[in-house]
Amino acid sequence: MEGTKPVNKKLAAALSGGAVLVLALSGCGGDDNEKLDSWAKQVCDAVQPQAKKIESANASIQKETSDNSKPEDVQKTDAKAFQDMSDAYKAIGAAVTKAGAPDVENGEKKQQDAVKELNTISSSYASLKKQVDALDTKDQGKFADGLKDIATELDKLGKSGNDALRTLEEGEVGQAMARQDSCKAATAPATQS
Repeated sequence: MEGTKPVNKKLAAALSGGAVLVLALSGCGGDDNEKLDSWAKQVCDAVQPQAKKIESANASIQKETSDNSKPEDVQKTDAKAFQDMSDAYKAIGAAVTKAGAPDVENGEKKQQDAVKELNTISSSYASLKKQVDALDTKDQGKFADGLKDIATELDKLGKSGNDALRTLEEGEVGQAMARQDSCKAATAPATQS
């Protein structure tokens, strides 16, 4: 019964697109700004463990979809991974809230937009978890169709999720984040793929 196999691959591919979202920190060098650096350090230190959590959730899905896994196992692994991702994005949103607005032009709007985006992503993963939990593992065909829908959702999530974060991380903010060791550590896995 290899009906779910190509779909699983699609799911894994869609996921790897979505999970690098938070690791898309950019910029390098730039002028020092102590206030901004301290803001960036606070955010980067909080992001690092969450980025690792997202990465390991992603890896568990890749692993589960790379062999002939039973639908029950795929369901269990995916549900846990989506829950972990949901928690991680929520925690990053909370970290950005706690850090306050970065000391740049329109900092407050950038911060609020990013937090809103992160919370939306968190909710999307929570709803994907519910979808996975509800799949019928007894019926291979239905299960494969359900996974296909989830892969499509994930694809959309990966595409839409970058915007507010990219806005938050452009210019001086991105440069300040790039100077932080914890952000460098968080971005390392994304640059290798």
